[in-house]
Amino acid sequence: MPSDVTVDTGEAPITGAVVERVATGVDPDSTDIVDALLAVNAELLGRHGQFERAADYVTVDGTRAYRIERAMWDDLIDDFDFDQSLAAAVRLTHTEQARNLFTTTVGADDRFATNEVGVVVGIDTAEQF
Repeated sequence: MPSDVTVDTGEAPITGAVVERVATGVDPDSTDIVDALLAVNAELLGRHGQFERAADYVTVDGTRAYRIERAMWDDLIDDFDFDQSLAAAVRLTHTEQARNLFTTTVGADDRFATNEVGVVVGIDTAEQF
């Protein structure tokens, strides 16, 4: 894909640039990653309350990023029939986007422990809960 073309992530609250960076280092291509992100995004609609009670989060420009335990992520991703490389790409994409949001938030602890990953969801969904 030419560098001047940005991946369209549709309704997923992940930037195309993050998807491009992750797709560079993994097996699935950016199209497969975006399709998986959209499927995961739909599942996240019912999990805001769970994340808010169990994890640190920040909100930036209409997007909420959670820093959750890896076991919580594994429970989420197990609901999908992704192969191992696609599941890893989705995790890496969410985590990178979450790290970016935590880093840009003044006063937020942007350090992720080794057992933590990121989850990113649009704020409109969060406000419903």
